[in-house]
Amino acid sequence: MAENNYDVSSIQALEGIEHVRKRPGMYVGGTDIKALHHLVYEVVDNAIDEALAGFCNRIDITIHKDSSVSVKDNGRGIPVGPHPSKKDANGKPMETVDVVMTVIGAGGKFGGGGYKVSGGLHGVGISAVNALSEWTTTEIKRDGKVWKQEYKRGVPQGKIKQIGKVEKEESGTTQTFKFDKQIFTEDIDYRFDTLVQRFREMSFVTRGITLKFVDERADREMTFHFEGGITSFVRYLNRNRENLHSVVHVEKEVENIGIEAAIQYTDAYTESVYSFANTINTIDGGTHLTGLRSSLTRVINDYARKSGLLKDADPNFSGDDTREGLTAIVSVKHPGPQFESQTKVKLMNPEVQTYVTQVVGETFMTFLEENPQAAKAIIAKCLTSARARDAARKARDLVIRKSALESLTLPGKLADCSERDTSKTELYIVEGDSAGGSAKQGRDRHFQAILPLRGKILNTERARLDKILGNNEVKALISALGTGIGDNFSLEGLRYGRVIIMTDADVDGSHIRTLLLTFFFRYMPQLIEDGHLYIAQPPLYRIAYKNNVKYVYSDKEKDKAIKELGEKANLQRYKGLGEMNPDQLWDTTMNPSNRTLLLVTVDDAAEADRTFDMLMGDAVDPRKKFIQTHAKSVRNLDI
Repeated sequence: MAENNYDVSSIQALEGIEHVRKRPGMYVGGTDIKALHHLVYEVVDNAIDEALAGFCNRIDITIHKDSSVSVKDNGRGIPVGPHPSKKDANGKPMETVDVVMTVIGAGGKFGGGGYKVSGGLHGVGISAVNALSEWTTTEIKRDGKVWKQEYKRGVPQGKIKQIGKVEKEESGTTQTFKFDKQIFTEDIDYRFDTLVQRFREMSFVTRGITLKFVDERADREMTFHFEGGITSFVRYLNRNRENLHSVVHVEKEVENIGIEAAIQYTDAYTESVYSFANTINTIDGGTHLTGLRSSLTRVINDYARKSGLLKDADPNFSGDDTREGLTAIVSVKHPGPQFESQTKVKLMNPEVQTYVTQVVGETFMTFLEENPQAAKAIIAKCLTSARARDAARKARDLVIRKSALESLTLPGKLADCSERDTSKTELYIVEGDSAGGSAKQGRDRHFQAILPLRGKILNTERARLDKILGNNEVKALISALGTGIGDNFSLEGLRYGRVIIMTDADVDGSHIRTLLLTFFFRYMPQLIEDGHLYIAQPPLYRIAYKNNVKYVYSDKEKDKAIKELGEKANLQRYKGLGEMNPDQLWDTTMNPSNRTLLLVTVDDAAEADRTFDMLMGDAVDPRKKFIQTHAKSVRNLDI
């Protein structure tokens, strides 16, 4: 148990709050739905910090019907009383709770007394959330008393009040806030599934904590508790894959930095590695991820040489070879983490790389020496990967364009556009020649290019890159985009600012769309991350009565339109894009002033990884179970 010296003197104020409402992007990354969820993460991070310090084992998160959010923990409770150094405008000591809630850079995480490690390092968290909320209520149980303070848009509403008493040993903090629609002006709200993924990850990397999440808007709830920690996380990710060995786990402290890793190789063709720093998912990686990867590559090469599985004439395995089929989690607990930005997507501490390399390297080498059968299976996987990578390099050379302006290697079926400014150009990936013909005639040739695909592309979840690059439809796609693939992938060569998947509104169209999404997620994830990939929304019905024509995109809209136009209206159900004439396709699906495009995003890479593996991988039982479970939720099914 950590030393409990968390009192009013632990709270240090670094700077003011005046810029938060003017520049929310500096504090929570913007005002979009991602930033909205970031408000919740910041408050939950504070509760997790109490757990890391050893004073909290339960967190309850509730989204209320009015979209306000409560985060309740059973930690020590924010200290109550006059702050020893921070003064108000009149020169009087500020209430410590007000310092925590309204002063940017105030918190118990800077001096090292209140918290040994924390995720909410910058002290920006709750004060920024408070400033960006229409209202906030703070309730504190501490020293046998219950205290309450209220805020409006970051401003305290009077003095803190004692509102009751509790047992001496009962303690904790409850923060309730409602995001401010003056700041978050878009029509957005919290997504249950997005928050669930984040809370699941937090529970995996904070072993032993119970985290309950309730959404009163839709009467949904989930509770997480994982005694196995990140070992359970790896098993969860790999539950639809065939594993080559049991999970290798290591947990060690070096120079006051806690290092934990869990590693398992599977029969998959891709890498599933995720990194955490003080329970925060560092989606852009950092020094801890670099340390993990480099140590595995070094250890596998050393063991393969020493055991004679890699001959003198053979080159060393590359990092790509040793990461094929790897599922791993690396989690560090650092007393002074340095992140690339306030949103904490990349860990920068250089010493972490050295310590992770050392700790993981020693443990994994011991595992290989003690488990020769598993070691042989891993090295056989690496050898196959190396041969495939060599074949892929040769195949890749045939499909990579030398520059964005050189059109000699563009596929013959691509109908290119004349515009060369990639911020204005669009590529429609269209299913079949008939739809391609309508799209080519209906498009604006100035900025819209059309690439028709014949049949279904290869399922890239079940194939290595060398086989993928032998597929003509994939080759045409890579050539048209101009980005290259694999080691040579670069967004600098991207020829189109928007890449739009446009398939029929039937089962085949959905399958082709899923195959394309699988390819982009596995081999061109940056297209998704940087907001270049879209899905077109062609209408399902054309409803006409006399001279009045309406295009509708759902059954609900169809019923409404028939009521408006009358039962005698002529109803046409579009099964394929090829059924539309070029003018109709332009008006409904391609005209920027009328169309609806869905931006493809990945809220949680680990969950997307698991879902693609389940739906598109080799294992049949998990897919069958998923279909049976969700069969009644299907909206559009053509029989």
